[in-house]
Amino acid sequence: MNSCDAGSGFSIRLPGFFASWFALMSMAVLLANGDAPILAAQTSRNQAAEQAAGVGVVRPASPVGGYQVVHIYPHDPEAFTQGLTYDAGRLYESTGRYGRSSIRLVELKTGKVIKSRSLPVFYFGEGLTLWGDRLIQLTWKSHTGFVYRRDTFETLGTFQYHGEGWGITRVESLLVMSDGSAALRFLDAASLQEIKSLEVTDGGRPVMALNELEYINGEIFANVWPTDWIARISPETGRVVGWVDLAGLRIAGRATGKEDALNGIAYDAENDRIFVTGKLWPKLFEIRLVPPPSG
Repeated sequence: MNSCDAGSGFSIRLPGFFASWFALMSMAVLLANGDAPILAAQTSRNQAAEQAAGVGVVRPASPVGGYQVVHIYPHDPEAFTQGLTYDAGRLYESTGRYGRSSIRLVELKTGKVIKSRSLPVFYFGEGLTLWGDRLIQLTWKSHTGFVYRRDTFETLGTFQYHGEGWGITRVESLLVMSDGSAALRFLDAASLQEIKSLEVTDGGRPVMALNELEYINGEIFANVWPTDWIARISPETGRVVGWVDLAGLRIAGRATGKEDALNGIAYDAENDRIFVTGKLWPKLFEIRLVPPPSG
């Protein structure tokens, strides 16, 4: 998701007059730069997440593991990463923001964009996954998903869903999407219609703001916007079975000062490699998970 304050993992709330003045001044600046639709997106999503759970708040009840950086790759610092998926040596990426959204084929080692296709300006690109020879991409508030031919990016069709679209992944014979709440929504891969939903909880509490998703070794990994945490979720029960704390990656990859929230998880099943990045991050990281401390 998009955010004005998500990069720091917390939000600043200004009382009364000052908050209104700050919002008006921000709008004036963005109008001057032609970015008003982006501000609207940022404001709406910030408010939704704050009201639902509080920005940047994770109180883990399940075990917390860490990570080791195996390799650092270049990443386009102008890519507002919303979805990431990897298969057969190819890295695919979905980027967001109105007027800037796209799907891309990216060369892992260099970060070079080999092929891309832009979305119409009124769509805000979101999650991305593979299903056979097809790429499936969500959009944020348009209730519309796109289906592309994997090798050419030709549009094969669209599908509709209620609510917002955030992340999507494949779980065996189904697709699973997030909408920014604590729900995971399971779709039939053939019809792309929702067949069930599952609430994600940790220690009995709902886990809100589920974002980018990836299915890894029987678990659904989910970025929790706008934090540096990944929830590891059982697709059968919806319970969080563990957490990955990726604090420090943003600093390790910092080069532009524009970096936004951690977002983007891809898994190379053939070689058991996990890749993560973030919105406007100049680096993409291959990581190895470190188990929680024993005892």
